[in-house]
Amino acid sequence: MLYENNYIEKLTGIKGVILKNIEENNTSITLSFKLEVKDHKCPCCGNITRKVHDYRTQIIKEAPMFGKHTYFKFRKRRYVCNICNKRFYEDVSFAPRYHRMTSRLVGLIVEKMRSTHSMSSIADECNVSVHTITRVFNYVNYSFEHMPSVLSIDEFKGNAGNRKYQCIITDPKNKKVLDILEGREQHILTDYFKDFKDRKNVKYFVMDMWKPYKEVAETYFKNSTIVIDKYHFIRQVIWAFEKVRKSEQKKFASVRRKYFKRSRFLLLKRMKNLNEEQLQAAEVMLKTSPKLNDAYMLKEKFYEFVDSPDLESAKRNLKAWCLFVGTCNVPEFDECVKTINNWEKYILNSFTCPYTNGYTEGVNNKIKVLKRNAYGVRNFERFRNRILHVMG
Repeated sequence: MLYENNYIEKLTGIKGVILKNIEENNTSITLSFKLEVKDHKCPCCGNITRKVHDYRTQIIKEAPMFGKHTYFKFRKRRYVCNICNKRFYEDVSFAPRYHRMTSRLVGLIVEKMRSTHSMSSIADECNVSVHTITRVFNYVNYSFEHMPSVLSIDEFKGNAGNRKYQCIITDPKNKKVLDILEGREQHILTDYFKDFKDRKNVKYFVMDMWKPYKEVAETYFKNSTIVIDKYHFIRQVIWAFEKVRKSEQKKFASVRRKYFKRSRFLLLKRMKNLNEEQLQAAEVMLKTSPKLNDAYMLKEKFYEFVDSPDLESAKRNLKAWCLFVGTCNVPEFDECVKTINNWEKYILNSFTCPYTNGYTEGVNNKIKVLKRNAYGVRNFERFRNRILHVMG
């Protein structure tokens, strides 16, 4: 009997439990038990009593056991004080007052919310409603107080809180998501960053080419080096090349146009990463359009700048590339050169900064999965806390 009670205590996580019955079917398990009688302190006068006034049978939900929904059924005692006649319920450690589920089930729900699964799937697994999941998770909140030495900022398309884009702030050095802002507008960024007293701790401010980021960095992070992430300035060249490809393939017959669209990865991929068969296919595609061939050469030439081993080489290679664009008759790259020249100082800083937005972009991909599984989100605060909880 002692061995059995010890086993039940370990199974349920409840001390002093006396098992009375187990009911099981295909989908659920119900454990019927009572708790040992013990001294209770009267909440009114402080007298110690063991006198039981009456019982109330209570059924509460527990974390699933053996792949089945689990319930606890127990007779909850109501004690009576010998001095003041006050009646009160016994202390139940595994279920707070007025709760219909155990603390262990609440903990399981909070832990399950660390996954990217939807709330409805977690609700089904835990045998509760989506409303209950939401109510439990509303108690979860995150904040950070101290600025890291490296700050990365980016946006993602969240469509939450009546805004299309939300802003994500991370510490790429320590691989940590710091916060999510409801928008990327300058007034939101200003209101957020101005209250931090340790902004001088930030040595690198890594971002994309969104002008409000630069203005906030120059205003509030004067001790930091502003860095444009390599992915974002490479993307400017890719966009220019794609404009050329799309405009040129419109001139082709339907069959060839569809082939170019399906095989565009051959042209977007770096030439040095193509195998022999892919290289031959790319050469055939480029022979169909001199303009497309020039655009491809500009794209590949730009990677010579990206691969520069140091800052001085990067300066020379970037200048050479801009001059090369001027010799080619590809107007789509003129705007690209203008953008890169405007941001040149911060682009070149990427060759002396060891940090990128790579971690941040990885988090953005996980956010997309989270959003897709949830079929969209409306409540920004809950969305923010869910992201920080998943990435915590």
